[in-house]
Amino acid sequence: MEKRNLGAIILAAGQGTRMRSDRPKVLHPLAGRPMVRHLLATVNALAPDRVAVVVGPGMEDVARAAAPAPTFLQLERLGTAHAVLAARALFENFDGDVLILFGDTPLITVPTIEAMLAARAAKPSPAVVVLGMRAPLPNEYARLVLDASGGLKAIVEYRDADTATRALPLSNSGVMAVAGRRLFAWLDRIGRDNAKGEYYLTDIVRLARAEGQTCAVIEGEMAELLGINSRAELAAAEAVVQQGLRLRAMAAGATLIAPETVFFSHDTRLGRDVTVGPFTHFGPGVSVGDRVEIKGFCHFEQARIAADAIVGPYARLRPGAAIGTGAHIGNFVEIKNADVEAGAKINHLSYVGDARVGANANIGAGTITCNYDGFDKHHTDIGAGAFIGSNTALVAPVAVGDGAYIGAGSTITQDVPADALGIERAQERQVAGWGPKFKARKEAAEGQPKAGPKGTA
Repeated sequence: MEKRNLGAIILAAGQGTRMRSDRPKVLHPLAGRPMVRHLLATVNALAPDRVAVVVGPGMEDVARAAAPAPTFLQLERLGTAHAVLAARALFENFDGDVLILFGDTPLITVPTIEAMLAARAAKPSPAVVVLGMRAPLPNEYARLVLDASGGLKAIVEYRDADTATRALPLSNSGVMAVAGRRLFAWLDRIGRDNAKGEYYLTDIVRLARAEGQTCAVIEGEMAELLGINSRAELAAAEAVVQQGLRLRAMAAGATLIAPETVFFSHDTRLGRDVTVGPFTHFGPGVSVGDRVEIKGFCHFEQARIAADAIVGPYARLRPGAAIGTGAHIGNFVEIKNADVEAGAKINHLSYVGDARVGANANIGAGTITCNYDGFDKHHTDIGAGAFIGSNTALVAPVAVGDGAYIGAGSTITQDVPADALGIERAQERQVAGWGPKFKARKEAAEGQPKAGPKGTA
């Protein structure tokens, strides 16, 4: 079949007052990505020739999120037809299919859009294809009125519908595929004599039918067509997205011990035979290699985990963390902007930031890299096979050579050569018989004997 020109207009000018937010509605995230970017990713998968995003005044943040797609300003919010008209400059002479989509309805899928485009291309080449849905009644969606042959006769907004029309089962999602060469001629003829006093995009069906054009309906799944206008609806959409991401992860070869407790970002990448324990959160920019074991209650963002590593439980990998092949990151360990090389072990209660931990090094419990001096960040370099004793503070910038040992409880401020022992402790002093003398002084000062420890006479 000959490829047809394809354009898309995404309406994103809504203020989203029901969100009770200073952030524009379409910038609220789903799986770590603004909803408008979800929709743009879907549209871009169709390789469109032109894409426009319509925004309202003061929505520079939305324009930045939509880039490189151009944005067009709807100065007054006078309805959906008025919003589409804002993109006229890009589509005035466009001969092809124009998709009209909504930035707050971001879950529509490529196959659903392809079904609409296929309906546009099939005989009798309907001028308008509308995506319908069977929403539970009662609801306040516009209703799709069909003719005797099943063609789309009209779209009636809920406020303008009578009781019989409101009882119709097929509702309007708002999504359309329209003949581009006729779109703006119809929009110019739309009035605002209706219950809301707005320019309804849905009126193009009436205008197309008046010209003898056919219009058609494709039915979509409600889960794809959730409009997000409130925090509750955002949460419902997030649940749909997360369920899809979990199913895809498991289908690709990952084991999720308690899938409903694992949360992914849109770009999370898991290798084969990865096991993910309960209550693990993947922020944006995380990749996990094959056969990694994640023991649960972990939080990752902008981090890489190589094959055969073991991470968690209760581990936190912050931006720039790179965990090498077969490395172990244990409970209550935080890694930030650090390379932990193959086979290294940081098994518990440590912070490693702005650092390199060499292959097969062992980092004892309670070790921290003191990377920040109040003004700048500094680097710590720990060599291959080094052993860092428990409760060590490495004051950066500092280097510990290959195979070196650091005594437990040390504060290291100078480089330690390879294979050397670095140790810094105050000398231990013991005073024989000090305990009874101390107790006697305290009792004398208070004028009465103190009870001994529990269990003593």
